[in-house]
Amino acid sequence: MTLFTMLLVIVAERLFKLGEHWQLDHRLEVLFRRIKHFSLLRTLLMTAGVMLITFLLLRSLHGLFFNVPLLVVWILLGVLCIGAGKVRLHYHAYLKAASRDDAHARSAMASELTMIHGVPPDCDERDFLRELQNALLWINFRFYLAPLFWFVVGGPWGPVLLMGYAFLRAWQTWLARYLTPHERLQSGIDAILHVLDWIPVRFVGVVYALIGHGEKALPAWFASLGDRHTAQYQVLTRLAQFSLAREPHTDKIETPKAAVSMAKKTSFVVVVVVALLTIYGTLV
Repeated sequence: MTLFTMLLVIVAERLFKLGEHWQLDHRLEVLFRRIKHFSLLRTLLMTAGVMLITFLLLRSLHGLFFNVPLLVVWILLGVLCIGAGKVRLHYHAYLKAASRDDAHARSAMASELTMIHGVPPDCDERDFLRELQNALLWINFRFYLAPLFWFVVGGPWGPVLLMGYAFLRAWQTWLARYLTPHERLQSGIDAILHVLDWIPVRFVGVVYALIGHGEKALPAWFASLGDRHTAQYQVLTRLAQFSLAREPHTDKIETPKAAVSMAKKTSFVVVVVVALLTIYGTLV
């Protein structure tokens, strides 16, 4: 059921998820606004609570009406957790602003896209566009590839892991957008996601290495296997940049488009690999 649900969710996300209505991050804002104290323990307890509620829901539906209600819930949870939603609108707004040479609107949309990791101050245009590329690659990982990874790895309880990961992603985004770096540090969210992203980043990173310049990327990927300290964002984007080395880094429109194109290729490869592994496992 995992493969069937995954394909349906991807199709639904591409066709219908164009804003915040079907985005878990948006639905959780009501909860996040009420939180006034921040700690690692609170973050872990909230995440465990979300996962427990999801587990109990799936458990209660198991076996009912030939599991049709269970399938519907799987699809609904997948649509809520997988996909960038409003972030896609920010990307298209950036392209429109860049095509009109609207510096103010372009800067505003670029700030939205690079909100989590930011852009180094006083960087030149080339470095700025590279950081924008990196942000787009990371958005693709955070909203598509990593959720799909946990969804598939979880097997029969994939939605439980998916909801837990999506909740942490939403919490990090909320903290980055509305609260201070100190409160974000107190929450421990970055440390938790650093651990959870370790395996998915290496899995996605090897795809970037293979579809790019393998003579440079593969040694870097092997080196990353023993690296526990470098931020996962840096590991993933470093490998991706090997694949983008021959792409333009000076055009304000073509540079982000190159990153999105590369992200789509990677997503396609990952989905095909997951599908083949699932079919092979079923046949065996």
